[in-house]
Amino acid sequence: MDELGDFSEQLGEAEISNSAMEIPSELPVLPLRDIVIYPFMIVPLFVSRDKSIRAVDEALSQNRMILLVSQKDLDKEEPEKEDLYRVGTVAVIMRMLKLPDGRIRILTQGLSRAKVESISSGKGYVNAELTPVSEPAAAIDSLEVEALVRNVRDSMEKATNLGKNISPEVLAIIANLDDAGRLADLSASNLELKVDDAQSVLDISDPISRLRRVNELLNKEIDVLTVQQEINTQARADIDRSQREYFLRQQLKAIQMELGEGNELHEEIEQYREKTIEAKMPEKAEEETLRQLKKLERMHPDTAETATLRNWLDVMTNLPWSKTSKDNLNLRKAQKILDEDHYGLERVKERIIEALAVRKLKEKPKGSILCLVGPPGVGKTSLGRSIARALDRKFVRLSLGGLHDEAEIRGHRRTYVGAMPGRIVQAIQQAETNNPLIMLDEIDKVGSDFRGDPSSALLEVLDPEQNFAFRDNYLGVTFDLSNVMFMTTANILDTIQPALRDRMEIIQLSGYTEEEKLEIAKRHLLPKQIEENGLLKGDARFADTALKSMIGQYTLEAGLRQLEREIGKVCRKVARKKAVSGKRFKPVNINKSNIAEYLRSPKIFPEVALKKDQVGVATGLAWTSVGGDILFIEAIKTKGKGRLQLTGQLGEVMQESAQAAFSYAKANAKELQINLEDFDKFDIHIHIPEGAIPKDGPSAGITMATALVSALSNRKVRKDVAMTGEITLRGNVLPIGGVKEKLLAARRAGIKTVILPAPNERNLEDLPQEIKRDLTFIFVEHIRNVLPEALLDKKRAAKKK
Repeated sequence: MDELGDFSEQLGEAEISNSAMEIPSELPVLPLRDIVIYPFMIVPLFVSRDKSIRAVDEALSQNRMILLVSQKDLDKEEPEKEDLYRVGTVAVIMRMLKLPDGRIRILTQGLSRAKVESISSGKGYVNAELTPVSEPAAAIDSLEVEALVRNVRDSMEKATNLGKNISPEVLAIIANLDDAGRLADLSASNLELKVDDAQSVLDISDPISRLRRVNELLNKEIDVLTVQQEINTQARADIDRSQREYFLRQQLKAIQMELGEGNELHEEIEQYREKTIEAKMPEKAEEETLRQLKKLERMHPDTAETATLRNWLDVMTNLPWSKTSKDNLNLRKAQKILDEDHYGLERVKERIIEALAVRKLKEKPKGSILCLVGPPGVGKTSLGRSIARALDRKFVRLSLGGLHDEAEIRGHRRTYVGAMPGRIVQAIQQAETNNPLIMLDEIDKVGSDFRGDPSSALLEVLDPEQNFAFRDNYLGVTFDLSNVMFMTTANILDTIQPALRDRMEIIQLSGYTEEEKLEIAKRHLLPKQIEENGLLKGDARFADTALKSMIGQYTLEAGLRQLEREIGKVCRKVARKKAVSGKRFKPVNINKSNIAEYLRSPKIFPEVALKKDQVGVATGLAWTSVGGDILFIEAIKTKGKGRLQLTGQLGEVMQESAQAAFSYAKANAKELQINLEDFDKFDIHIHIPEGAIPKDGPSAGITMATALVSALSNRKVRKDVAMTGEITLRGNVLPIGGVKEKLLAARRAGIKTVILPAPNERNLEDLPQEIKRDLTFIFVEHIRNVLPEALLDKKRAAKKK
């Protein structure tokens, strides 16, 4: 690193005359950081870069001359030609000292300005071809020069008086210096200018223009120094005025006490004291509140701290420390309310009624925290509101999506400006009871950054063993959260912190079947949209066929939000007809034949089962964020050398499943009726259509194996069979997830038979009866169980033809 040393000397008179030394046309270059050196300056420099040290050595071995050029970017370690300014200073190295840490210290004196013509670094150091810049003589008798010289002298002295650190020796030299160019350089070197401004002075060869530029920079520096001094003076004046006001206020307070006035603060404190007693706080919280009240009595009413303390007392006295709402313990009534608000979701309702039954038998049980996990639009948040209604509790929803600051949960310390309690305490204050149902929405979207991790703060909130003594930073005392019923919602579990996930009871909500969507639409969505769009009950009559068309051809989702929007769109068009027709309006019937008039052409074209058995095409089942879908896996063999090619934007796990299937087929070729020589003669290409959509996961393993074996053995795959399952290298079939969504997709596509891993048989318990009725299930443990069910042997295929 090349930089200005801890000490520097700027002398008005040079120790070496540049007229006595001839400047060569080529010199080694020493790039400078954060400093510009002018002619006749004597400056010590520390040199640490290897190229710079070699440049100094070269200069000392020749004529001791070196070109000092400032670099534009201070952080550039190896500056190129474009990183250096075009004008530098030729200097002579007067002394050189090697330091123990490998650096060297040199004492340089500027001789003359020089223009850099070209730069090269082939010799191990930066070298430059240069042209010395001769300085024209300034007119000594010129009035302008005389005025500029005097102006600069006066400005330098004024800057010193305003606090600029300029040594008396430099001021003495400036006072006796008449040369305009030398005066400009010496003044600029003592102003601590930015590199750009300092370089702008070095670039000017004409002494009068240079002195004029220095005068401008000097005037700017004086303006800055003047403002700085005014700020310091104002700050001192403010402190003096504040002390004077405090003294006068104390005198005024004494006068008011003598006159019996100024009792407003006393009345306010008495109100706080009454509220504190009425709130029936825990002992420690009441002690702290009364202690702060005594502190408020001794404070002046207009101080900033008084306002902060008032805000804290408002929060403390308004919190529902002892206000509790009475739970509805009538199980039949609660079940009726849950059934009214939501169709299906039996597991969730059953769990809520169980919790209510426990509460009926035990006054204060330690219940678990429920976490409802499922795709968007299946009713997780509305279910929380329904549960609160069934329990006769206040409902407060807190959205945690995008939360990054831990203080949002725990609150800010009240010493900060604008401090407030955390969201949990605010929710309880809003509910006005200490036992509301608080729904923590989107808990899987909580983030973390330098302000802390909100998930870690939630560990205490959601732990029944700890939350009876929850400490909010703003309150400074503990608050009992054990009466609060917490529920959380999430779309996925992967992003939830493991320790936080461990504190919650997970309840999975799957997507709705077509029958469930139809029933929910008739019970809830239609009446809601008809009312919201200003229609009467009989104005729009939706046939079941119309609703089924909307579900299958206009929406693709696990939940119901898009379906509700489509129903709303139809209702708005009916409302428009009614508004235009007036009294002549007749009720509108919406059915399958005229639904396109309201919603235009269908948006969704769901995958359907293949129309015929084919070689190398197997039907798989996939889970997506909006439910399930079927996918076709295609395999063909082409002339080649036994390579496996995979396309369709497959993820790493899916590619590994294909490799495992390929290796299994190769190892068991004889058993699978495959000619072993085909692996040396043919390449295998596996493709999954819809290549724009990324795909990953192990559940397509047996499907890829089936398509691959079909292509190699030239046997057709049954068109009405779909399958899902992970395959191992030994051919074992492992369980998978998302069974309900996948089976819904299979049923929707017209599939008749589904092959599933044997361990997934237990997942059929929660399936709707219509799925069990319409599908045939085959459970397998090994790929050898899959192939006879999925592939047709050549004789059966011939008969089918």
